[in-house]
Amino acid sequence: MLRFSKPVLLVILGAFTLAACTAPDGAPRPKTTEGALIGGIVGGILGLGAGGNKKNNVIIGTAIGATLGGLAGQELDRQEEALRASLSNGEVGIVNTGSALVVTLPESITFDTGSALLRSDLRDDLVALADNLNQFPDTTADIIGHTDNVGAAGFNQKLSTARAEAVFAVLNNAGVQVDRMRAIGRGESEPKASNLSQAGRAQNRRVEIIIRPVE
Repeated sequence: MLRFSKPVLLVILGAFTLAACTAPDGAPRPKTTEGALIGGIVGGILGLGAGGNKKNNVIIGTAIGATLGGLAGQELDRQEEALRASLSNGEVGIVNTGSALVVTLPESITFDTGSALLRSDLRDDLVALADNLNQFPDTTADIIGHTDNVGAAGFNQKLSTARAEAVFAVLNNAGVQVDRMRAIGRGESEPKASNLSQAGRAQNRRVEIIIRPVE
């Protein structure tokens, strides 16, 4: 078994971290860097609480934490890049939070008002999303339906669930395993904008797909 001195180990870990924080074209990956920083802080704190030489523990813990955090962030950055390249509809929103990808499908491109029947022109993008999930198998996806507050709350709850299940079915039929996904209806309970305006209500009628790395 190979053994490395502490300085050599830190150099190796640092090299991996720096490589993870940079895209192939040399541009920085913000979320990878963020993951490395958070991982380094957590690793340093854990090292401080360990027995033995606290100074060495903190240094090694920080290096290991930064490397692991950077690698996790790198994978999420890679998945985001691949997903953006594969989607053809510019109205599909993608936000990389650093710990998850939030893909937003507004009602205007997914369903007619009051309906849970998916529009046929969105299916190609959902198949592309399924291909992306299959390309990155160490992830899960929560498919969450949302509505505005127009109409009865009970109807909105059922509608949001049915819409989430419709997206779930397309992804599953495209090869994403059932045990990697959940379909959830939130009804009108989690608006992202004010329901007092037409524009705000339009933002609230959506399906969000939250993609997370498996921990």
